[in-house]
Amino acid sequence: MNDSELFYIYLAEDDLDDQQIFEEAVTEIDSNIIIIPFTDGQALVDALSKKNHEPDVVFLDLYMPKMNGEEVLNEIRKNSYLDYLPVVIFSNEYNLDRIANLFELGANRYLHKPESYRILILALERTINSIKNNDLGGTSIINYVE
Repeated sequence: MNDSELFYIYLAEDDLDDQQIFEEAVTEIDSNIIIIPFTDGQALVDALSKKNHEPDVVFLDLYMPKMNGEEVLNEIRKNSYLDYLPVVIFSNEYNLDRIANLFELGANRYLHKPESYRILILALERTINSIKNNDLGGTSIINYVE
């Protein structure tokens, strides 16, 4: 497998259990997806600024130490070299006013963390496929209900 077949996700999530569940779900979707996890927003911003390897998408939790998801989103969007980068907010919070504000700041998707592992897989698969197919088509809230 060559590097062009790989799909890179930067995941900023301070909850290690949530990180593990996310990684397991993504592995079930596609084994060619590489997840680079970060436990705080500042570490993700530092990695992006080094420009060693640019991810295909960033998933951001909202509540993290050092730099929260909204602050990371602001940092990403103020750097023109990251204009291409899709940002998905991945959070337990479901406040429509806050979500609208995050879209105004430049988030592409808002994925409400589902309670069900099966629903998480479906939501991640839909999100990742839309990014791979370059079919983001504006902003979208992804909130599956069982």
